[in-house]
Amino acid sequence: MDLTVTTLEGKSAGKISLSDAIFGLEPRQDLIQRIVRWQLAKKQQGGHKTLGRSEISRTGAKMFKQKGTGRARHHAASAPQFRGGGRAHGPVVRSHAHDLPKKVRALALRHALSAKAQASDIIIVDSLTAGEAKTKALTGSLDKMGLNNALFIGGAELDQNFRLAAKNIPNVDVLPVQGINVYDILRRGKLVLSKDAVAALEERFK
Repeated sequence: MDLTVTTLEGKSAGKISLSDAIFGLEPRQDLIQRIVRWQLAKKQQGGHKTLGRSEISRTGAKMFKQKGTGRARHHAASAPQFRGGGRAHGPVVRSHAHDLPKKVRALALRHALSAKAQASDIIIVDSLTAGEAKTKALTGSLDKMGLNNALFIGGAELDQNFRLAAKNIPNVDVLPVQGINVYDILRRGKLVLSKDAVAALEERFK
C-alpha cells in the first residue's frame, strides 16, 4: 500500500510504502471489540464501596434478651436489616481488569490500523516537529490540513515543542509510538503517523 507523505504545512514530501501485514488486513470487529473492552475494564476505577456490618460504628451489645419478649432473636444493631446497619453483599474495592493474550492484543492493533487504512483515515507526515511551542501556529497548520479530530503518533521520542503546542487543542492527542493503542486510534477521526512511527511499527511486527 503506497501513501503520499506530507509535511505539517500540507506540502508533499514523497511517497511511502506501508506493509500489508500491518495496514492491509481485513478488519475483524470482534477482535477490535475485545481489545477495547479489555482497555476500558483496566481503566475502570472500581473504588465504589459500602460499609459492611463489621465496619459500622455501632454498639455490639445485644439489643434485648434472647427469650421472653415475643420478638425475633437479634444481636447487634449493625445488622443489615436495621436502619443504620451495614450493607449486605454491597460492592467492595476491586479491579475490573481481566486477562487478554499478548498475541490477541498485537493482532487487534494491526486490525485497528488496517481499519483506519481501509477508511482512508491514515495520514503520513514527514516529522512531528514544531519550531516553537505555540498552540496558535500549530492550530493554523492543522486547519490547513483539515485536521480537527486526530491522534498523532510520533517516534520513540516526541518533539517537546510539538507536544506542548498540541496539548491545549481539543480532540487532538499526541503519543509516542510505544504508547499506540486501539482505543485511542478508534476514538479519534484521523490517525497521523510520522515516518519514524511507521518504521517502528513495521520493526515491531516484523
